[in-house]
Amino acid sequence: LENEGWFDPWTLLNAFRRKAMSLGVMQCFGEVSDFKYTTSVMMTADGDQMDVRRIKSVKVQMPNSMEYQPVECAVVVNAAGAFSGKLAEMLGIGFGPKDSLAGIPVPVEPRKRYVYVVHCPDGPGLDTPFLIDYSGVYFRREGLGGNYICGASPEEVEEPDASNLEVDHQFFENKVWPKLADRVPAFEKLKVTSAWAGFYDYNTFDQNGIIGMHPLINNMYFATGFSGHGLQHSPAVGRAVAELILDGEFKTLDLRGFSFRRILTQEPMLEQNIV
Repeated sequence: LENEGWFDPWTLLNAFRRKAMSLGVMQCFGEVSDFKYTTSVMMTADGDQMDVRRIKSVKVQMPNSMEYQPVECAVVVNAAGAFSGKLAEMLGIGFGPKDSLAGIPVPVEPRKRYVYVVHCPDGPGLDTPFLIDYSGVYFRREGLGGNYICGASPEEVEEPDASNLEVDHQFFENKVWPKLADRVPAFEKLKVTSAWAGFYDYNTFDQNGIIGMHPLINNMYFATGFSGHGLQHSPAVGRAVAELILDGEFKTLDLRGFSFRRILTQEPMLEQNIV
């Protein structure tokens, strides 16, 4: 109940980016469209044959251009969020026989979520925390002047079309506003001033993060599937993946429970607090 607050995602992202660039990181804007890789045949302890891939270079399509840039690499970190599963598909993951390791896809897909900005002059004051109602509806203040951001996740059967980023204002009218007004009576009188939509990198298996290497790609590290919690976990996950790359194991926090192993063995580690 003390010292509660929040941070701005874009500001945090740019802080990490600027620090990385100050340490020598080269930034390139583009879209990964393909990989070049080699394939080795390995045998499991049960005598089954596996094709293990090693990425040699990444084909990056330049924005607003027909040109692409091949980026040679020793290691790839797949932190592509909602589209990390699609990147794995480019390497054949999920397209093998259904009863094989290669037939198990990376269970991460885009789920569209709406955020609404509302104005309520008589709303809660400056000491208002980031409040999440039992219904799943949330709100917090956005600056001064009676502005708030709010939203909620739809029920599984109501998942919106993720092929676009159009905002459903009827969702606010029917699902968000009634719960807001029930929790805070002052919100009975408010006005939506703007809204936007974005994607969760939703892990359909257990709504929890996937950290580490895929057993069939020996130089791609995953950091994905956080289902809306990725920004909160990002400082720790960034360090954890760096430790895996540099030291071959976790040093600061033991995050082995978030590996692909739980997906392969069908042992979910369910995240209950999805907003």
